[in-house]
Amino acid sequence: MFKGQPKGLFALALANTGERFGYYTMLAIFVLFIQAKFGFSEAAAGQIYGVFLAAVYFMPFIGGILADKLGYGKCVMTGIAIMFAGYIMLSVPTSAENILGKILVFASLALISVGTGLFKGNLQVMVGNLYNSPQYSHLRDSAFSLFYMAINIGAMFAPSAATKMTNFYLEKFNLSYNGEIPRLAHEFINGTIEESSLSSLTKFANEMASSMNVSQFSKFYLEKLSEAYNLGFAIACVSLIVSIAIYMACRSWFKHVEGNSVVKTNTAESKEEELSPAQTKSRITALVIVFAVVIFFWMAFHQNGLTLTFFARDYTVSQVQGWERIGFNIWSLALIAVSIYTIFGAFQSKKLSSKAILGIVSVALLSGSYMLYKNMDETIHILPQMFQQFNPFFVVALTPVSMALFAWLAKLGKEPSAPKKIALGMLVAAMGFGIMAFASHGLQMPQVEGGAMTGVNTLMSTYLVLTFAELLLSPMGISFVSKVAPPKYKGMMMGGWFAATAIGNYLCSIPAQLWNKIPLYLIWTVLIGLCLIAFLFMMLMMKRLEKTTE
Repeated sequence: MFKGQPKGLFALALANTGERFGYYTMLAIFVLFIQAKFGFSEAAAGQIYGVFLAAVYFMPFIGGILADKLGYGKCVMTGIAIMFAGYIMLSVPTSAENILGKILVFASLALISVGTGLFKGNLQVMVGNLYNSPQYSHLRDSAFSLFYMAINIGAMFAPSAATKMTNFYLEKFNLSYNGEIPRLAHEFINGTIEESSLSSLTKFANEMASSMNVSQFSKFYLEKLSEAYNLGFAIACVSLIVSIAIYMACRSWFKHVEGNSVVKTNTAESKEEELSPAQTKSRITALVIVFAVVIFFWMAFHQNGLTLTFFARDYTVSQVQGWERIGFNIWSLALIAVSIYTIFGAFQSKKLSSKAILGIVSVALLSGSYMLYKNMDETIHILPQMFQQFNPFFVVALTPVSMALFAWLAKLGKEPSAPKKIALGMLVAAMGFGIMAFASHGLQMPQVEGGAMTGVNTLMSTYLVLTFAELLLSPMGISFVSKVAPPKYKGMMMGGWFAATAIGNYLCSIPAQLWNKIPLYLIWTVLIGLCLIAFLFMMLMMKRLEKTTE
């Protein structure tokens, strides 16, 4: 898995891990933040979320064009500086009643989008360029799987970091998180609260701040919850410092790929492939077809920070007992993930002593995970964003499984091509939302006190299936782009991948627009239908796509 990879891969992957940790910490609480601070409805919050994600994933297209002219390394370092400024601004507490507060938030989002555009795609182009050499070219797909795993290591810890920061800050004021309070507080402030809801808000006020009346409590709670989220955003600033430190410390390992694709060297090994105009057109056409398909995947997949978070808040139990508690202890999950790698290492090692050592380490890791689980409280309170850690955990844990599976299929001569993996990813994504559609039957909208609630297994199993889809589609899609893109347009084509992702991310706001307006199961059914259409379209175009990789 790691054998034979160039050192530059690990340096770039770790630099990206730090940046992604900060980004996903912010994203885990972003929708909850703008609803708590400004009182936005689910539809309005979804629209803002969609526009922001679209900008984050469209800007790499512009960043790729710039990098093709200026060089990838310059754009990466500039992007980190701009992102840092954006996260600093986002972490500053402001008054929700002051227009300056909204301006600062939206300006912060703009800076984060621009910085990400310069950083994200160009870093991945540099990874791809490490494998232009015949010495490493056969490791390209596995490299992007490892790179993608590193992204998700950062993402895995992000929701827990945001949750710890939220709880830490609220506890300083004898408050605790309850997803119902922000909505009720805003209704009270706006004078639209119903009598039954007012009694619930009064109860919360008496439990947490008996010295305050309902009006004082509503304003105080919203203010402190927003400040807690601001503190969570500050985590991204620290993670970017770590990211740039890794980048600069290990720069000698990958400095030869920091230049743009037009730059030539004197070695025959590094000469770019010359393509005819017809070949260039054929490759770009194939990439555009893939871009069109992945729009629908990202529209569905990025519901994790939107409607799936709403579902976690409004329709999923807020307390958990039994074995499911292990899923909400990030350190237990981390030990399980590491143990999977040591187990694979034990089986793959040729030395008996290495097998024994790795076997002992695996047992120790799993025992440690079990002990952490046993020491948890019998009943734990969970926050909505905590469910977002399951997808990156599954990515990290299942990456060696998927790599081993495809390596086995490759030996048999039956490994699916990258385009076929992308198509299968769409089919599996449809299955994931099938779980949500089935679980949502009978749930009332909007949720009322005493209404039916689902257990945590609904979202856990959905994230598991969606992770299988993601592993089939995302790293293989990035690898496909880096392999097929004409040399002169590598930055632009990688940017095109992100531009397609941007469109899908903007469209992810559509299910949020339907929230509380149509039955829940119909929202998931829409996503199922779009994924199936994309799967069928991809299969119809399969021969044309596979021809470009021959």
